[in-house]
Amino acid sequence: MPPAPYSPPASPWWTPAVHADRRPILLARNRVEAAMRGYFAEQDFLLVDPPALQRSPGNETHLHAFNATMIGNDGLGQVMYLHTSPEFTMKKLLAAGERRIASLGHVWRNRERGPLHHPEFTMVEWYRVEQAYESVMDDCVALLRLAASITGASTLRFRDRECDPFAEPERLAVAEAFDRFAGIDLLATISADGSTDSQTLVAQMRATGLTIPQDTSWSYLFSRVLVEKVEPNLGLGCITILDEYPAAEAALARKSTRDGRVAERFEVYACGVELANGFGELTDAGEQRRRFAAEMNEKQRLYGERYPLDEDFLAALAIMPAASGIAMGFDRVVMLATGAPKIDQVIWAPVAGDDR
Repeated sequence: MPPAPYSPPASPWWTPAVHADRRPILLARNRVEAAMRGYFAEQDFLLVDPPALQRSPGNETHLHAFNATMIGNDGLGQVMYLHTSPEFTMKKLLAAGERRIASLGHVWRNRERGPLHHPEFTMVEWYRVEQAYESVMDDCVALLRLAASITGASTLRFRDRECDPFAEPERLAVAEAFDRFAGIDLLATISADGSTDSQTLVAQMRATGLTIPQDTSWSYLFSRVLVEKVEPNLGLGCITILDEYPAAEAALARKSTRDGRVAERFEVYACGVELANGFGELTDAGEQRRRFAAEMNEKQRLYGERYPLDEDFLAALAIMPAASGIAMGFDRVVMLATGAPKIDQVIWAPVAGDDR
């Protein structure tokens, strides 16, 4: 059945009656935020406050930024961007000598609006120096359980899907998930050096009855299968940690020492909803530059634009110690812990616009 046509709420969020209905969830949000800050304090993290205004908003193909003009004392303007993540600044702090840092603040992403997306949202991001990436997996699970405990929820919920955050999480390789849910041998489409073969993936998709989109680049095909066939099956009953992303889909993660076709990148799912994205962090500045250039070339091909590289970040990366890091969508966690069906309902003052 097609979704019902969108109709805006009868009254805006700031009317007293609407606010009164939303207020219990917003108060729950505040309690979850306070509990997370307490968790980081107990784990000896320093909470840092990265600036939102950056020379580069990030260099991944499908991330879209808001830009602004910064005018100096000379009256001349310089193009700047609101960050899509505090990652670059936080890694500079690791290069400076910090070893365990976290931030909880707003980030901005353009071209994103819907039940699970908001153009301005709250991200929790944290890093551990010289610790395996499993350490931030464990943090993430602990924080999801904490959010459920604080709100008194025995399960996390998104619409008709439920997840028990207190059950043992499932750790699932991306290749295994593609085989299980889509009948595709993903690793057969990736060479030993991490390069990809879109035609082999197209042939497998056809053989399993999947439709082939107009854009047959490997990355786009991968994303289509992931979104349509894999993600809806993740985090049902228990938390799923989707691990070992293909190296081609992990621009900021180091490659696995076990298999060069995959990387130390994982995502955390509950109720079919992606909540967090974590890495064993890449610290090879030359390799990072090459990956960013490839991402920006693909962005230029698809969207006709590219973002500058953060040269300070690349310079800092050369002296950054080995680390693991993760970013979590705080608003989505609150949604699942309170059972809210739309992200706007857990945001104190939503950005004006259509939230379909």
